[in-house]
Amino acid sequence: MKRAYSFRFKLLISYVLLTSIPLLTLGTLFYQASLRVVTDQAQDNVYEIVRKNNQLMDTKLGILDQNSMALFTDKDLFDLFNELEPSDGPGLLAADRQVSDILRNYFSQIDDVYAYQLWTSYFTFGQQLPQGGPTRSDIYRTAKQAGGRLVWYPTYDFSKMFSQPDYADDNIDFRYLFSATRVLDFSYLSGSLLRRLDEGVERPVLAISLKYQALNGLFSGSLPEGSRYLVLDEQDRVAAADDPALIAREYDEAWIDELQRSGSGRTRMTLGGERVIVCFDRSRITGWLSVVITPEDSLIRDLAPVIGASTLLLAVVLAAAALALAYFISGKINKPVERLTAAMRSAGEGDFEARVSVDSRDELGQLLKHFNRMNDRIGYLVTEVYETKLKEQEAEIQALNRQMNPHFLYNTLNVMNWMALENDQRELSRMLVCLSNMLHYTSRREWGAVSLDEEIEWMNSYFYIMQARFENKFTVEYDLDPRLYEYDLPRLTFQPFVENAILHGFENMESGGKIRIAGKIDKDRRIYAITDNGRGMDKATVENVLNGEGVSVGIGNTIARIKMQYGDLASVEISSSQGVGTMITIVLPREIQS
Repeated sequence: MKRAYSFRFKLLISYVLLTSIPLLTLGTLFYQASLRVVTDQAQDNVYEIVRKNNQLMDTKLGILDQNSMALFTDKDLFDLFNELEPSDGPGLLAADRQVSDILRNYFSQIDDVYAYQLWTSYFTFGQQLPQGGPTRSDIYRTAKQAGGRLVWYPTYDFSKMFSQPDYADDNIDFRYLFSATRVLDFSYLSGSLLRRLDEGVERPVLAISLKYQALNGLFSGSLPEGSRYLVLDEQDRVAAADDPALIAREYDEAWIDELQRSGSGRTRMTLGGERVIVCFDRSRITGWLSVVITPEDSLIRDLAPVIGASTLLLAVVLAAAALALAYFISGKINKPVERLTAAMRSAGEGDFEARVSVDSRDELGQLLKHFNRMNDRIGYLVTEVYETKLKEQEAEIQALNRQMNPHFLYNTLNVMNWMALENDQRELSRMLVCLSNMLHYTSRREWGAVSLDEEIEWMNSYFYIMQARFENKFTVEYDLDPRLYEYDLPRLTFQPFVENAILHGFENMESGGKIRIAGKIDKDRRIYAITDNGRGMDKATVENVLNGEGVSVGIGNTIARIKMQYGDLASVEISSSQGVGTMITIVLPREIQS
């Protein structure tokens, strides 16, 4: 058997569902929004780290750029290279010591600089490294192609760059370097004259070498846990990376191309099936692109449990508050409903004296108040219906008694008719027959609509008697559309108007009175017109007749019956002029055919 749950239990369950679903939805949205905010903030922080690291690197490398620019106008270097003889061995050694001292003054105080040299095809000045012939390297060629512009060459393998296979497997200190190179075309201002190196003098190339760890140091320790980083030049060669295996190699990944085109920014993507945040920025000095790849999970790994716990705690608190409120509200609703149910049960058993106490003015209070009023009304109506039944029974008995009177009158009129025929009074006999028909027509118990045939037949009997009474003072004329005989109309529709014309309209006439009953169909309406050439009525009298006042009570009754049966679809209008006559227009809708 199916278990029946109480209204309060159902109400509580509905409240729980109505509160839990929004709470779960809002909690999920809050959790996701919080994670999104935290992730966005972390992303902005990482991007700022990348930008700050680039700015720091540009500051350091910018000093190298400025100092290298200062060498262009160094008079000692100008004099030395302008007068140096490439074939003079002792002179080259002496020049090397002098160049080393000059370069040391410019670059020795700059952190991360590993070596500073001047390369020529005949000698390498400055710090000595096992480079063999450095002028055969790509670094040298790149510098020469750039003219006097400082060129930054990304991290390279020393042994490969300078063709030194003996160092390929050695763990040397200068295995991976990156360099800044510039062709030095010395000149200086002597008085108002700018002096340049002679045409035949070879312009040396400044080569400043730095360990790639100088770039790594900018990122190590400053990035979130699990982050990876790359420093790439315009050709996607790796200048620095957290993975040593990538150093000095080309990073051939399609997604890097979009970053190279953008230059600076942050984006989210999926790499290797993992959602990551990529922050990147281009160095103003080197033109290299610093890229930091951070897994989204690592940004929120520590905060996600805190946010989840906070969200859960908030949801539990709100759920408990909602449940307590639901219990309170359900009680406020359930108690009046229980009282109302008990009262309705009593009323259903016939006790209409049952009442419910009302202690609130809200909707439930109004409902209880209306129930009490309804109970009062039902009790009153029960009593009234009982009394009405008694009265109906009494009226039925009286109606049965009254049915004897018409039969008595019919029999009496028949006796009078036979006596008139025996005395050869045929005019009186016809009047008695007409009167009997009229009495039979008006005394039928049902008082519904009748056909136009029946109405005209009754009117003919009425006219016969009235013409005999007034000695043919008036004549009657009919002009009815044959289609009208297919429709019913209220009983005695014409009689009150005709009677008014005979008794009042022809009151001062000895003869010549005319009554015309016409009818036609106009679209969805039936229009009947009753006209006479009597004395007519003034406007006040017409208003009284239409309102059922004065002597013509029958007209008011007929108008009321027509309105009750057809409503606003029907109308009765009276048009009258004194000394001319009166026209009554009755408009009825076309109804179902009889």
